[in-house]
Amino acid sequence: MSKSIIQTDDAPAAIGTYSQAVKAGSTVYLSGQIPLIPSTMTMVSDDFSEQAVQVFENLKAVCAAAGGDMSHLVKVNIFLTDLGHFAKVNEIMAKYFNQPYPARAAIGVSQLPKDAQIEIDGVMVLPE
Repeated sequence: MSKSIIQTDDAPAAIGTYSQAVKAGSTVYLSGQIPLIPSTMTMVSDDFSEQAVQVFENLKAVCAAAGGDMSHLVKVNIFLTDLGHFAKVNEIMAKYFNQPYPARAAIGVSQLPKDAQIEIDGVMVLPE
């Protein structure tokens, strides 16, 4: 099975020892995205909704760079510093996904990189 690294300037550059995504066969493993603006590598804002939208836009860019789109995501993990934002995440996520939705976990965490309020990673399977 071949393995390739996915990289795009349309999503934030990796801020550590990882790749934006790794493609192995037809499966793409997307690293966690936080709400950084790709061109400036700065946080979009302190507003949770704006942060969530930026994270989904970053994921969308990595999916496109890998040759897919958000509909190819089969699993996402959503990390939240405040589980009180769960309903807002559902509302925003509904703008990026149609049924059938990917499998998902929502996990409460005490802190995220750069004090982000949300981070999402995922697994995508590209069509054969």
